[in-house]
Amino acid sequence: MQRIRLRYTKRGRLRFTSHRDFQRAFERALRRAEVPMAYSAGFTPHPKVSYANAAPTGTGSEAEYLEIALTETRDPEKLRELLDESLPAGLDIIDAVEARTSGLADRLTASVWELRLDGVDPAEAERAVEAFKAADVVEVQRKTKNGMRTFDARSAVASLETHSKTHSETHSETDSPQADRPTDQPCAILRLVVRHVTPAVRPDDVLSGLRAVADLAPPVAAAVTRLAQGLFDEETGTVTDPLAPDREAVTAVPPSHEEAVAETAAAKAPA
Repeated sequence: MQRIRLRYTKRGRLRFTSHRDFQRAFERALRRAEVPMAYSAGFTPHPKVSYANAAPTGTGSEAEYLEIALTETRDPEKLRELLDESLPAGLDIIDAVEARTSGLADRLTASVWELRLDGVDPAEAERAVEAFKAADVVEVQRKTKNGMRTFDARSAVASLETHSKTHSETHSETDSPQADRPTDQPCAILRLVVRHVTPAVRPDDVLSGLRAVADLAPPVAAAVTRLAQGLFDEETGTVTDPLAPDREAVTAVPPSHEEAVAETAAAKAPA
């Protein structure tokens, strides 16, 4: 059985798709692409697909991950192309590797988020960010199925910075595939790295924290995009590529006997 790990996106309007919506779309894409899926046992077999730490509904993402199990060996890049063609634009498969290591979910320990705050003065956002970082604890509330829950949003935030964009920079960014929504106004941009902890701290929790410590209240809902997720490096404060160990394992594995014979024959063939 071959396992393939995929990185996919949620862009533009499709950031509003729920995780269940994506599951249905992806299973249809598997059938269209005629992927030789392995299935679970039992009375209602399901294709063996493992989803890891999906982004909340309403947020865009450049770094969602899943793993599929196949009954036949396939080239990861060709498989990526077939699946990408079978999904709607915005749900894009942008990377694929053969799983050569264990524990993909264990390598997703932090996320990099970008928050676009339309109508917020960058200087005002900077003051709020500094107040948030200076606080030891920032308590926020979130409604759960068991009622309101209070927790600390500060401890999970590894870094939080502001970026400002001019009118032309913001407008040109809306033409890129990563843009979440168009805007013709300058806005404050927040870039934050959040550790994956329990209870989970989401970007909207950080916004609630900024409102609590500095009364920062954007006039319109923030456009939120996950830029990356992976293993958090405590020394550098960066989030590393979770598929890198699989790529490194592929290059470290010596060729099989069949591959070695083919390479030798190709080398001896006349030009």
